[in-house]
Amino acid sequence: MSKMNELSQTVDELKSAANLLLSVADSLLDLFSGTGESPEEAKEAKKQPAATKENLTLESVRAVLAEKSRSGYTDEIKALLEKHGASKLSEIDPKKYKKLLEEVKVLGDG
Repeated sequence: MSKMNELSQTVDELKSAANLLLSVADSLLDLFSGTGESPEEAKEAKKQPAATKENLTLESVRAVLAEKSRSGYTDEIKALLEKHGASKLSEIDPKKYKKLLEEVKVLGDG
């Protein structure tokens, strides 16, 4: 390998390492910024507002349902799916996603 190719490869590796360090620094800043959230919780919180927009997707609704299920509301979620005439989320008409999300979000708030 020529010296220029080696130098180019080394520079690329340094750039990659710098990007990784920036990512770690951002994660640490988020962790210790006083919000009390772990980076995973912060990412999940960012995902949920996207699910409340008019353009709801199966994936965004599934993410909200999965979070509620992990919080212990699996039976309630199954009941809501059955209420909407389905045994699983993929069987629900996308036009009903907004109504379903409204019903799911009140779980645990009462």
